[in-house]
Amino acid sequence: MADLYLKALESERKKLWATCRLKGLPRDSMERQRIAMIDEDIAAHKAKQAQPKAKPDKK
Repeated sequence: MADLYLKALESERKKLWATCRLKGLPRDSMERQRIAMIDEDIAAHKAKQAQPKAKPDKK
């Protein structure tokens, strides 16, 4: 099943990165800061997915 949240984050990151490269934006620009925030969100989401889901004990 496709993870639409992850795909949306990665798509936004690619778009922002392309804009930064085209315009030659400095590291402290708003776009570069947003890229850093997206990287953190992606890492947190992947870490959450990597955790095994605990199944409740049935008695």
